[in-house]
Amino acid sequence: MKKSLEVDEKIFQDAVKFYGTILNLPPLASKIYSYLIFDFEKVGITFDEFVEVFSASKSSVSTSINLLLNSELIVDVNKMDERKRYFFANDDYKKIRFERIVQKMQDELKLMDDLKNFRKTEHKDEDERIEVYKALLNKSISNIQESLNKL
Repeated sequence: MKKSLEVDEKIFQDAVKFYGTILNLPPLASKIYSYLIFDFEKVGITFDEFVEVFSASKSSVSTSINLLLNSELIVDVNKMDERKRYFFANDDYKKIRFERIVQKMQDELKLMDDLKNFRKTEHKDEDERIEVYKALLNKSISNIQESLNKL
């Protein structure tokens, strides 16, 4: 792989595996995202550079870039004096990711309340476990939101 960025191969491979799994990305999209993480100077990477670096078809690179853009993992910028688009890892993605996690936890809390209100019978042991779980969710939401406010 020809590189325009300085990349540590071991860290790159670890990142490809990690982001592919945690973000449920196809292999090329995970490689593109992981590669962009090495753009510490924020110079941006062009479409043609991705095609060259990964020896991938333009169609495959285009599909992967569109997936990453739609997922808000990356952003693109057109520089004033050039027609080329430059791609960057989205610095706000960590915040976006945890906001989505909080929303899922809030949705689960609401669903649990709705189910409890719908249920006709009382189950003391189960209700106690559910309350402990709800307390864990609420504490997690609070902790995440507190940290998000610092980002």
